[in-house]
Amino acid sequence: MLKIRLQRIGRKNDPSFRVVLTDSKNSAKSGKFLEIVGTYNPKSGQAELEVDRIKNLISLGAKLSDTMHNFLVARGVIQGKKINVLPKKKPTKKRKELKAAK
Repeated sequence: MLKIRLQRIGRKNDPSFRVVLTDSKNSAKSGKFLEIVGTYNPKSGQAELEVDRIKNLISLGAKLSDTMHNFLVARGVIQGKKINVLPKKKPTKKRKELKAAK
């Protein structure tokens, strides 16, 4: 399955991202991708996206990563609700041990 997701580039403490089309089985750090469809610099907030190409790829069946989905919704490229990408909180071991002791 093809995915549109962010790929980190840039030096240490100076992040910047490529928006790439890649196979979902490739790891994010492998550097393998089929096409670059944009860039994003979080420090300056600049984003250069090929909006027409992204919409075309989505219509052809490419899926978006959750972060990329939220990014495109915020920019007004696609319509929809944002997806919660933060991990769910889990109780710590100490709380489990205290409950078990009682």
